[in-house]
Amino acid sequence: MRTPTTATILTASLLLAATAHAQAPESFRVISPIFGQLVSFAMPSHFTAVFENTEGGHYIREAVLKDGTPEIWTQMITVTGEKGMTLISGASPEKFAGTIAGGFKSACPDSFAAKPLGATRFGRFEGFVAVIGCGRIDSGPTRHSETALVITLKGATDYYTIQWAERGPATDEPPVNDERWQARLRDLSPIDLCPIVAGEAAPYPSCVDKS
Repeated sequence: MRTPTTATILTASLLLAATAHAQAPESFRVISPIFGQLVSFAMPSHFTAVFENTEGGHYIREAVLKDGTPEIWTQMITVTGEKGMTLISGASPEKFAGTIAGGFKSACPDSFAAKPLGATRFGRFEGFVAVIGCGRIDSGPTRHSETALVITLKGATDYYTIQWAERGPATDEPPVNDERWQARLRDLSPIDLCPIVAGEAAPYPSCVDKS
């Protein structure tokens, strides 16, 4: 049985900029030590963390809307870390996103779609952003679609992802071209990686002051 997360979360509230269609939800800054760095981004306040696990060199934390569970949810924000991945020859944020896309495609070869939003930088760190989806997935309580904004980051020694996924009715083609994914990228911002300072505890002022 999954246990509730114990991740350290900075709960200083902030209001993100308005999107083209509606004002972004109130959010709070999340700063978490994951392997070699602090991972920082804005978490919409209507999400709550429900699962966290570190196994070997892999870290994962999941947050869902407050009426959801790790098994039954409509939206999920997932943070992952892959320890030491920068040492892998040929690795890049784009290729890492491609690996994630491959996992989606294997789950729904007949209804897979992807839209690269391109390479970018988060602070001084390289990243890549894409929208990836399945129109029809049979796993779970019912057949459904699943589409995700996928952000990959190359850290100093490790790789990280932030993914905002949404489930909906099954369809022939997932909504990868919908404007809401760009809005959600803005909702998660600012996204950055900070060094872990020896002896520093939450709320990690060195990372807060950085941005």
